[in-house]
Amino acid sequence: MDDDKSVAKRDIPKRVTHKTLEAAKPAAKAYPIALGNGLKLQVYPNGSKLWLYRYRFNNKANIFSIGSFPDVTLAVAKDKHKEARDLLASGIDPNRQKKVKKQAGKFKQENTFEAMVSEWTIKKPAKTASTARGNKRLLLYAIKAFGNLPISEITPPMVLHVCDVKRDAGHIETANRIKIKCGQIFRYAIATGRLTVDPTAGLRGSREAPQSTPHNAVIKPAEIGALLRSLDTYQDRGQINTVCALSLAPLVFVRPGELRGARWADISFESAEWRYTPPKTRNKTAVDLIVPLSRQSIDILRKLQAISGRFEFVFNAPGNAEGFLSSGAVSSALKRLGYKGIMTGHGFRAMARTVAREELKFPASLLEMQLGHAIKDPNGRAYDRTSFLPERHQMMQAWADYLDALRTGADVVSISRTA
Repeated sequence: MDDDKSVAKRDIPKRVTHKTLEAAKPAAKAYPIALGNGLKLQVYPNGSKLWLYRYRFNNKANIFSIGSFPDVTLAVAKDKHKEARDLLASGIDPNRQKKVKKQAGKFKQENTFEAMVSEWTIKKPAKTASTARGNKRLLLYAIKAFGNLPISEITPPMVLHVCDVKRDAGHIETANRIKIKCGQIFRYAIATGRLTVDPTAGLRGSREAPQSTPHNAVIKPAEIGALLRSLDTYQDRGQINTVCALSLAPLVFVRPGELRGARWADISFESAEWRYTPPKTRNKTAVDLIVPLSRQSIDILRKLQAISGRFEFVFNAPGNAEGFLSSGAVSSALKRLGYKGIMTGHGFRAMARTVAREELKFPASLLEMQLGHAIKDPNGRAYDRTSFLPERHQMMQAWADYLDALRTGADVVSISRTA
């Protein structure tokens, strides 16, 4: 009596077609349907059908798997079989070649632009949460355009197109930042051996550079007085952190992010000084900035100390990712007070630099030093962080008194005339 395998073989027509392969039924044991030159379709008891190519390489028997039927059709299987035989005729093991291609595909998948961004984010973490959010936002434009492509296949025109979309919408600065951020990813890929050329290197000068615009700031004494009185009214409707930040911002000359991230450990009430390293210049100078604190600044900080003194940050805000006052708090408050497009958080620095020089006649070098800018002595050496500290204490107190006078609308006499 014939067993299932012999019955199955006997039932297979001599001319194999797609229909006959579909009609092949499983048996108790796996059996092959041979198509010649080592190619066969193996039919398994569970009904699955697998294309196999039996060959010898270096006098060793091998099996090359082509795929399953009907996902791999008869015509495709024959083409794959021919490719494998051509490789064999050239002295190449088809299975070895298959592994090489698989590894190359895996390499491409692991080295797409998006994968490189993820790796760069981990290996080169941003120093602050706000910077991390900014990086993510800028790189997302590029990821949407070519994130799934291997980083080695990204061309300069691809990057330029992403930038041009933002530039055409009027966001020139954003377009420039996207290019800069992409360049950081490409240079990281070069440093880690996944890329040889930075596609953004040839884009320098390809489009107009963003025009530098000064931060909106109030710089006329009478208008400053009105601004300060307006800030005082915010005490009735704002949270204590925002109220105190608005009051302190005109007094200390610091950047908005530095003010929001102030730490109690950096503030000394005894010496009336706030010493810290500005994040913007940390990698360049690695030195502290000393902010002499006026009596008015001390009063504001004492008020905050009673609320947040037991925490790390002066403007403690555990609900925010950074742990302190959000970046939009001061700007939003100024907008609510009617100063949208007129005054910004960064504008307090411009206000101090301009008015303290023009109205109070303080030396520009002293003001630049207090703003945290690099100032050099006649011999070309950068001034020490403690340089002219007594003079800076005097300047910051005089500035705070000047603002109080503007707030009340009093006539103000130039410091240079009373010095």
